Amino acid sequence: MMMQSHAWAARLIAVAFFGLFISLAQAETLTGQVVKIADGGTLTVLDASKQQHRIRLTGIDAPERKQAFGTVSRQHLADWVFGRVVTVEWNQRDRYQRILGKVLINGEDANLEQIRAGLAWHYRRYARNQAPADRERYALAEDQARRAGVGLWRDAAPVPPWDFRRE
Repeated sequence: MMMQSHAWAARLIAVAFFGLFISLAQAETLTGQVVKIADGGTLTVLDASKQQHRIRLTGIDAPERKQAFGTVSRQHLADWVFGRVVTVEWNQRDRYQRILGKVLINGEDANLEQIRAGLAWHYRRYARNQAPADRERYALAEDQARRAGVGLWRDAAPVPPWDFRRE
């Protein structure tokens, strides 16, 4: 009986790894010009066929527009990407049909840059959806921004966006 339980668990783990491999292998890319910045974690990309795509930056949660540092976060993202051609690596959409993706500009990770500047949190709630290397980089970047007291970490007790939205 114990042997069957172990064999079943091993098969379950194998299926889970296979599913993860397939989902990562099916990652898509989108290239286009950034034409709108909604906030520090959402932008719009216009592709070569003139179709607009709303992008939610994965792995981060930036302050809301009406929240402390919301405007600064939005402006920082705009300074980095607005009007420029970016590549978005993605493999899913959210309930609002936004593409959930990592935005790259000349190979640089704009999502990570928002965290490094202290203008977004590493969104640990969805960290399991990130590649392990990104998960590690984002967590480290947040820790460094906190220790350095940059951006929103200048506040003694910054309110995470997920708490702000709940209120």
